[in-house]
Amino acid sequence: MSHLDAAQRQALAQLQGLIHGTDQEVAISVLDSVGWDVQRAVDLIFDPTSTSMRQFEIDDSAVRAPQPSTSLFQLARPFVSVLAFPLHVLSNIFRFIFGILRIPFPHFNFSTLSFYRSLPRRPPRPSRGGPDRWVRELEEETGAVSIGTARADATTTATDTAGPSTLTARPRAFDDSVKVLPDFTLGSYDEALRICQRDARIGCIVLVSEEHDDVAEFKRTTLTDPNFVKLLHENNMVVWGGDVRDQEAWSAAAKLQATTYPFVAFVAPQPRRSPASSSSSRSSTPAPVLTVLSRHQGPSINGGPTSAHTLSAHLTTQLLPRVTPFLERIHQTQRERERDRRLREEQDRAFKETARRDRERIESKMEEERRERERLHLVAEEEERRRQREEERKRERERRMDWRRWERRVQAGLKEPAKGMRVAVRLPSGGRVIRTFAGEQTLTALYAFVDAQLVPAGMDVQEDPVTSPEGDAWNTVDLEKCLEGQIAKAEDAREWWGFQLALAYPRKEIPWEGGVRLAEVEALRGGGQVVVEMVGNGKGSNGRLSEDAGDSDGYDTESDGE
Repeated sequence: MSHLDAAQRQALAQLQGLIHGTDQEVAISVLDSVGWDVQRAVDLIFDPTSTSMRQFEIDDSAVRAPQPSTSLFQLARPFVSVLAFPLHVLSNIFRFIFGILRIPFPHFNFSTLSFYRSLPRRPPRPSRGGPDRWVRELEEETGAVSIGTARADATTTATDTAGPSTLTARPRAFDDSVKVLPDFTLGSYDEALRICQRDARIGCIVLVSEEHDDVAEFKRTTLTDPNFVKLLHENNMVVWGGDVRDQEAWSAAAKLQATTYPFVAFVAPQPRRSPASSSSSRSSTPAPVLTVLSRHQGPSINGGPTSAHTLSAHLTTQLLPRVTPFLERIHQTQRERERDRRLREEQDRAFKETARRDRERIESKMEEERRERERLHLVAEEEERRRQREEERKRERERRMDWRRWERRVQAGLKEPAKGMRVAVRLPSGGRVIRTFAGEQTLTALYAFVDAQLVPAGMDVQEDPVTSPEGDAWNTVDLEKCLEGQIAKAEDAREWWGFQLALAYPRKEIPWEGGVRLAEVEALRGGGQVVVEMVGNGKGSNGRLSEDAGDSDGYDTESDGE
């Protein structure tokens, strides 16, 4: 011992406390082989089968390890165990009978003797239902209910129907007179540890074995102690328990190195003592590791290690003051992280909403622009069609005027017959012209004469074309044939002429017909007076082409005064 420094002596004492005494030289050699790492030394000695044990760190500095027994006591233990065996058998028989009759079993001092130890641990039998079944059996045995259930019944209108327990009824209110149990977590042991790690909460692991005489007293006194249960509940501890006869609890006992029952261990996330060497940045804070804070095993009577008073005092004076500040920092970090997460979600939602509105606004603007382009395109197309129609009408008017001027030139060179039918024509402009036609001439000649009179006075006769718009020269006979040929190409002769003739009084229309001689026209026999009625795109009274021929009766009329 003299060659060991202070840290090595502390590690040696801690290892001897954990393994309940061993040869000092053996402990020194084991520690020396693992670099004086207590955790690795414990793993090397016990060789746990589950790798989950490696996630725990051991922190038993606040727990007084039981003193190793003397060598004389160890020598006498087999003989005392043989003498105490009948007493244990008798005690178990009475305990079984009293349990069937639901009578509390009285406590005898010899039942707490630790001379007798159970046989070496054997593999557990198949699961009987897990923690849920064990909690229900615990409720039936102690006549208590979970504190969570009791408080829920106190704030709601509960019925007398039994809950998950097989008890016939639950209390409707929770007060100090009601026996309560800790709010056990009904999941697996690993799930309870995950809750402790995730939520930064202290875990209380309770392991019992019905083969130990101290377990019944522990259940009746410690697990139903109001102050202890209230302390666990107010500090939001994760409480998990089970019987080592079940697979889940047996596995937990192996991981926690439980050797004596009842067994209570407190675990919680704690900072790593020495950050593992890695390539990560030294400035990064290592994640907390789930650490065994303290372990308590043994009888619960007379202020034993697992009594309610001892555990409560340990929690209030040692464990909570030492662990709570770190857990509160974790909670604060988690709250800040959660607040940042919610803030990021709100920002993301706001960004998405803004992007959605912007997208809708852009799409709406693009749709409006598209409709405006379509409207402008339609307007442009309509304007182009209107312009083309106007140009077409203009070309048609010019072409039609060329025909009239050509007709005027041709008729200017013709001589009126000495005898024939005199026809007076009242023009739309109010003028009156008289022309003598031979009886052999057709209606085409009369209409051509009237058509030539519709040329505006401002157009010089000398500038009239000498050839027809078709490019050929025609004589007077050919004039009628030429015009009838043009009219035959038109859809409507009346529209082509742009006017019609009618007797002034009584009014009687003289429609144009091709090849009809004037002598055959009943209304013109012996001559007569006709008026010109403009139709379609003909001329108005001002001598110009009428643009609103569809208005009123479609022509201008001046009654004959003669």
